[in-house]
Amino acid sequence: MSPQDWAGALAETDNFAARHPRELPRKSIPAGHGVFYRGLLMAAISDEAKMKLRAVLAFAWILAFAASLLRAQSEDQIRHLAHDIFQQLIETNTTESSGNTTAAAEAMARLFRDAGFSESDVRVLIPDQDPGKGNLVVRMHGSGARRPILLIGHLDVVEARREDWSTDPFRFIETDGYFYGRGTQDMKDGDAIWVATLIRFMRERYHPDRDLILALTADEETGKLDGVDWLLRNHRDLIDAEFVLNADSGGVVTDKGKPVNVSVEASEKIYVDYQLEVKNPGGHSSLPTRDNAIYHLADGLARLERYQFPFELNEVTRAYFRQMAATQSAETAQDMLAILQSPPDQPAISRLDDVPKYHATMRTTCVATRLDAGHANNALPQTARAVVNCRILPGHTREEIRRKLVEIFADPQIAVRYIDPVGQILDAAPSEPPPPKVTLRPDVMVPLTKVSSEMWPGAPVIPTMATGASDGILTEAAGMPTYGISGVAIDFDDVRYHGRDERVRVQSFYDGLEFYYRFLKLLTSEQ
Repeated sequence: MSPQDWAGALAETDNFAARHPRELPRKSIPAGHGVFYRGLLMAAISDEAKMKLRAVLAFAWILAFAASLLRAQSEDQIRHLAHDIFQQLIETNTTESSGNTTAAAEAMARLFRDAGFSESDVRVLIPDQDPGKGNLVVRMHGSGARRPILLIGHLDVVEARREDWSTDPFRFIETDGYFYGRGTQDMKDGDAIWVATLIRFMRERYHPDRDLILALTADEETGKLDGVDWLLRNHRDLIDAEFVLNADSGGVVTDKGKPVNVSVEASEKIYVDYQLEVKNPGGHSSLPTRDNAIYHLADGLARLERYQFPFELNEVTRAYFRQMAATQSAETAQDMLAILQSPPDQPAISRLDDVPKYHATMRTTCVATRLDAGHANNALPQTARAVVNCRILPGHTREEIRRKLVEIFADPQIAVRYIDPVGQILDAAPSEPPPPKVTLRPDVMVPLTKVSSEMWPGAPVIPTMATGASDGILTEAAGMPTYGISGVAIDFDDVRYHGRDERVRVQSFYDGLEFYYRFLKLLTSEQ
């Protein structure tokens, strides 16, 4: 029996003593539930009373054992359910080239309906222009005491070729303590956990104090806007929430299975591409002129290479460096704390700038990623183009950075244009609402820290700002604070998403399942 079960049995002893005061010795017994006093009680009461007491204790033990068995059976059933959902998702091809997300969305919808969710609360929403890009939206109703929480995850995955893998990427294979398959890390593990957890809540008849909304979407990997962006434009009422949890980021960082830290992505940099273009009359290469489109472009890119955007921290990145300092070498920790001072220590900034991750956390970055120029080997170029990719710190707009690039290039012959998410090239970026302020909500961070400390003791919770991009940037821009949180642990040197032989530890997956069950319970009940 567990300590809790024994405590219950001993409580029955006290209850018996209260109901049979005449059976007790006249000398009072000190208060307490210890085995010693139970022994005194047994010695003092009559044989008939002893038989009654033994019956009570036996019955209490049976009840405790039965409850423990039922809990174990329930947890085992949920693990089996989560496993089967995970397998079904992995073996449903949701790549851009040969798969679709509609099949996966409809399969998950059937599971929810079979679990007792009403038809009106399970919606498969498909863009008219692309029937293969289905999205699933499920609502679990709560008391309405607080506004809803939106849970987001994407169903689509990047391409995977059989010849590149040791196994079939679209078969769910368990071997050597790992699950293999395309999407095991990015991010069908999270999708399966979301689905299994909400079904578990339904089976347990759990009634949250707020609605939980799940959106499993298309187009996160391809960026063609038929997923979260499409839902926000066409079905905002179905997914509007107080804040968003995104299982596609954050997570438990481990070293050979040992927890190092628990990261929560509380902010994202803004992804944007710009086209640079220089036009020129051209001519024969035997008669070169000073006015060369390639040279104009190359000189401009050289100026960009030498330029460094200003150092800047926000609430999230300050917390990141403060928490990370506790996990670093003495020298690096000292530098991390020094940049938090007012004014920040410039030599410390310079040393941290040498580490790409820290550099990208402290500054907006813009880098040339593509070049295209000329039309013949023996002709002066008439056109030279480049693509510059920028990752912009929160608080700045795409148009602001476009104008900054014009200033950096300082050459009127270099046209700087905005490339929108579907590839259209525009003279300027569209107007945007003021970017939302980046904050760390206590009603998210406190429960997260509590559950993390229970499951991974000693691993600090570290807020991060994503230097990459996920669908969280869309919900954040829509005015819903978004937090990337995953309870699935991955070794820092075994990150395989988008790569060959993608995999996740079996135990990590089940730990993630337990994490979100506990975390969502805390977020949706009285604290």
